[in-house]
Formats: sequence, C-alpha cells, structure tokens
Amino acid sequence: MSETQGFEKAITELEQITARLESGELSLEESIALFEKGVKLSTECRATLENARQKILSITDTKEEQTGDV
Repeated sequence: MSETQGFEKAITELEQITARLESGELSLEESIALFEKGVKLSTECRATLENARQKILSITDTKEEQTGDV
C-alpha cells in the first residue's frame, strides 16, 4: 500500500471514529479505546503530512538551486 493510500485510509478511519464518538451510543470503555485509536491515527497522519512537507521543501530548494532563484 502506498503512503497516500495509507494516509487516505487513516483519514477515513478517523472520520468514522469521530462519528461513532459523537453518536453518544458507546460505553465509556469503548469511547476511550476508540479515542486512543484516533490519537494514534492522528499522530500517524501528522507524520505523513510532515514527511510530505519536507519532500516539497526539498524539491523546491533543489529547483531554486538549479535555477538560481532565491
């Protein structure tokens, strides 16, 4: 699975978790477990986005160095 597919899957799962938590139909234990899973997915998504940001900055810096733009 590509990084993009993993990111998209994680976002979809986060949306589902949010909907379930907002429904108010879960027990406290279920809510806590889902919340923990959501935090983990959120952390993974942030890391993926940061990685993408770093790649973009690297590409941009390389292009600027090649063209002499600042």
